[in-house]
Amino acid sequence: MQYLLMIYRSEAELFKMNDADRQKMSAEYGTFTQSIIQSGHFKAGDGLQPSTTATTVRVRDGKVLTTDGPFAETREQLGGYYLVEAKDLDAAIAIAARIPGARDGSIEVRPIMIYSPELVQARAGRA
Repeated sequence: MQYLLMIYRSEAELFKMNDADRQKMSAEYGTFTQSIIQSGHFKAGDGLQPSTTATTVRVRDGKVLTTDGPFAETREQLGGYYLVEAKDLDAAIAIAARIPGARDGSIEVRPIMIYSPELVQARAGRA
């Protein structure tokens, strides 16, 4: 089963880090990423640019509305993700607990909905 591991942390705290701490954290992420690639759990993953670069899109009454910045002001921001293959939720949680950002942020673990081609075609036929 696939799980999305979403990495949340305070961007303000990240920006306060000195170069040495940032390099150390980057090396830890590199080591973690290599470990899940080698174990076969890794499907995809990337970091995200700061939330200040986000654009939020809404459609209301047929009109596309855009807002600069994230959807909501929060204490922690989505900073990156890993898409992993794990046998069950417990295995996905064990992987998430090894992500360096779990020490000072939080990792949301969410199962991926895999749509079968038949389901996608059936939904398209109803549209």
